[in-house]
Amino acid sequence: MTPRGWYVHGLKPVADRLAAAVLLLAASPILGAAALVVRVHFGPPVLFVQERPGLHGRPFRLRKLRTMRHAHDPHGRPLPDAARLTPVGRWLRALSVDELPQLVNVLRGEMSLVGPRPLLPAYLDRYSPRQARRHEVRPGLTGWAQVHGRNAVDWAERLELDVWYVEHVGPLLDLRILGLTALRLLRPSGIAYAGHATMPEFQGTGEPAADAHDGAATPGRRA
Repeated sequence: MTPRGWYVHGLKPVADRLAAAVLLLAASPILGAAALVVRVHFGPPVLFVQERPGLHGRPFRLRKLRTMRHAHDPHGRPLPDAARLTPVGRWLRALSVDELPQLVNVLRGEMSLVGPRPLLPAYLDRYSPRQARRHEVRPGLTGWAQVHGRNAVDWAERLELDVWYVEHVGPLLDLRILGLTALRLLRPSGIAYAGHATMPEFQGTGEPAADAHDGAATPGRRA
């Protein structure tokens, strides 16, 4: 196994699980308080659970705190994100508190602390061969694209940043990304793409279309 493979598939998952256990314990009061706010503000369920592609595209069930209300048009279709995202939801997203349940995904080995953000399964057939390389590593709570603009950068740049991370993954880069993430939490930015409530749907062209439910490329851009 190469040094990169030894780190990505050996040391990194072990370190991720240990760190996630500590973080989950430390963040449990915040998570509990946030869950109570979500329960009172939105009602049940507290968690938003959705299938996402992980390592090598294998599906897993991602967990987040809900940040949107249930609202549908007369035909039963969900309203656009802008109509369902409330001030409470924006606050949870700005502080990334809604992402805390994903520490459970890290404990289960489905995610990493650092890696490309897990996107929608519908995007799998829309990636170029190069963009599809983002699935060579586990998806992360934060990543290289997250600390370089999050949802404020367009899809072409964001996905290229993900691939750059895959090509340069290592312990020092991961520590750097975690440090930059901590700084970004103090000054939240890039929560949404310009003119959208969240992040536009990826259509395979690098251009925005309609709002999607989630989302975070010049290669090697430095913070």
